[in-house]
Amino acid sequence: MTIERMPMEWGLRSGAAITAVVAMFGGYLVADAYDVVPGMLTMADPWPEPSPFPTAPGAVDGPAPVALLEGLPGDAPVPNSVEIQRLVSDLAGDKRLGSRLGVVVADGESGEVLGSSSPDKLMTPASTQKLFTGVAALSSSIASTTLETKAVLVDDNTVVLVGGGDMMLSAGKGNPNAVNGRAGLADLAQQVASKIKVTGATEVRVALDDTLFTGDDIAPTVASPDIAAGYIAPVSSVGINVGLLSDGYSDNGPRASAPGKYAAEAFSAALEDQGLKTAGAVVDATAPDDARVLGQVSSAPLAEVVEFAMQYSDNTITEVLGRLVAVDAGLPGSNDGATQAVIASAKRLGVDMTGARLRDCSGLGDGSYLSAQQLVDLLGVMVDPAHPELRSEAVGMPIAGLSGTLDSSLGRFARPNAAEGLARAKTGSLPRVRALSGTVVTADERLLVFTVLADSIPADRSVGATWIFDSFVGDLAAYSTQG
Repeated sequence: MTIERMPMEWGLRSGAAITAVVAMFGGYLVADAYDVVPGMLTMADPWPEPSPFPTAPGAVDGPAPVALLEGLPGDAPVPNSVEIQRLVSDLAGDKRLGSRLGVVVADGESGEVLGSSSPDKLMTPASTQKLFTGVAALSSSIASTTLETKAVLVDDNTVVLVGGGDMMLSAGKGNPNAVNGRAGLADLAQQVASKIKVTGATEVRVALDDTLFTGDDIAPTVASPDIAAGYIAPVSSVGINVGLLSDGYSDNGPRASAPGKYAAEAFSAALEDQGLKTAGAVVDATAPDDARVLGQVSSAPLAEVVEFAMQYSDNTITEVLGRLVAVDAGLPGSNDGATQAVIASAKRLGVDMTGARLRDCSGLGDGSYLSAQQLVDLLGVMVDPAHPELRSEAVGMPIAGLSGTLDSSLGRFARPNAAEGLARAKTGSLPRVRALSGTVVTADERLLVFTVLADSIPADRSVGATWIFDSFVGDLAAYSTQG
């Protein structure tokens, strides 16, 4: 290797320049020290130590926080079983309710049965059956999760909408304060378009992956008139407004015959609004697991979805919940898989399900049978402090006279009724069938659980049966050991 010598003249000039720079830099340091120019050095006296943070004059620790609403007293007296049995017997003897009636009233804390009539008779539960599906969802491993709707890229130009079980999507932007409509397809489309446009692409194809659930999309036992009336939509892994074609929510009304395809078409339109062209009609596809995720939106937490289903007795969402439980349990996401998973969940919680039969998860279809005792046993688990995961359903049932399917605007618990605001219950209603299952607080502040089932009511007296049930629960609320 050759090392070249620098000319002496260059070295002399270089040394002079370096000396000048050092002199200049030294001068700057001096100027910095005397605060003539900005810098880190100073000859000034150091800043004094900061004073302690001031304390507000007279400030003292406040009192410990206390609950504004106290819990029920632990020593509230248990109702006299003889008197509760008398109320039950009077109800069971009411001929207006038909020849088949099952009633159980029990203490919420101990589970002691205080009154009953035909407690083990297997009867049509109607929508009180939803309590079992809700409990199964809340006691599963997916209870604390949300339902994700994704869009993934396949084959460079195909955007696949992948359903995760959310049939409560909004066609527009999501509402973070809503349960129905928490996630929005317009938000998903915005995420997707922002990533697609970066590549320079201007056109995509839209496909739908609706493979999460299998089998019949509506239980075969559901009557055709109920489908036509819109009491249920076909179950899909993705849907808008529970399949309803109207803007607002209702528990019945015209629904999409293919909610998944309807949602995918709305998603395609949302992509167009974002400036992307969509080629051709929406097609079915199965997205590979490793497909690139372009966007994702999340439903409300599952506990809130369960409460929505209980409040409004929504058949479609309850059926979706059942199938999600089945998939979580490793069973097919079908109607049969869902009913098996729901029954298995109740058994694991200690409910004796001998003789029980579920033909769907919502109670809308024909052929499901439960006993009043089985429903009361389930309620006992729901209010048991050992199962805090079920509390959201226990307190999420409609409140007598105030909310959901027990709202006074629907003719329920009309004043005067002592149970107004003090009972929470799930309703059940089918032709010639009425049911009510829930909790009520007595005048002595004791929590009771109860179930009333009647499935052979004369056709012209079904509406009146609901008022008889409401009156019975009002008697329980008014009960006091003091007479």
